[in-house]
Amino acid sequence: MTTHAATPVWDPEQYLRHSGPRTRPFHDLLARVPVRDPARIVDLGCGPGNVTALLAERWPEASITGLDNSEEMLRDARAHVRGVSFAHADLREWAPEETYDLIVSSATFQWVRGHAELFPAWVEGLAPGGVFAFTVPGNFDAPSHVLLHELCGSPAWRDRLGGLYRPGYVLRPAEYLERLAGPGLTVDAWETTYVHVLEGEDAVLDWTKGTTLRPVLTALSDDAEARTRFLSEYGAILRGAYPAGPHGTLFPFRRVFVVAQRD
Repeated sequence: MTTHAATPVWDPEQYLRHSGPRTRPFHDLLARVPVRDPARIVDLGCGPGNVTALLAERWPEASITGLDNSEEMLRDARAHVRGVSFAHADLREWAPEETYDLIVSSATFQWVRGHAELFPAWVEGLAPGGVFAFTVPGNFDAPSHVLLHELCGSPAWRDRLGGLYRPGYVLRPAEYLERLAGPGLTVDAWETTYVHVLEGEDAVLDWTKGTTLRPVLTALSDDAEARTRFLSEYGAILRGAYPAGPHGTLFPFRRVFVVAQRD
């Protein structure tokens, strides 16, 4: 019987093990946000609050709310980020109940099927001059993802994991621009490929444990032997795809960025 995807259980500590390279795209996104003194900000998919803290640092006078559907992540955010309100929310059902000067998101929408269909309701919540800005991973054709898909569908794992793994639900920059561009909105969309230099043994496996592997690890959480065996197999495949070099393990990672401003 094929396993279907359940809500993954998140591990804030594992996620933050690579907080530097994970946060860098958000810095680059904020550098293109044309809002000087936003009064109200909402962070969609705030996770453990590491990027929400950057918003509070940049705009300490703003009223900032972080939203996430993971209680594990929200507990960590509340424990470590001050001056910000955090609340549980499913983005598939969320809609602004008041106006915001900045609606922002980092590496979240790839988990939300049909997220582009939600954009019209979200941008309606922008104040005049307000900005909707987000970044999502665009590396779902990279070896780290393709090989995971193949392993989950292999004879040894397909009964437990064959229906579990799915690519991220992301569009190309031009497609996002087409979805958002129109009367009253000016849109900038682009992509960047970062070449992260990861340290340590099984560096790419360690990275994926914080994000891509969460549904798999959740599905195998009640079977320690199977979990260990899967990680051993996937780790060996990743070492072949991303061999360690004299300067560490090079991990190319494409990101998509969008900034839309209301007139």
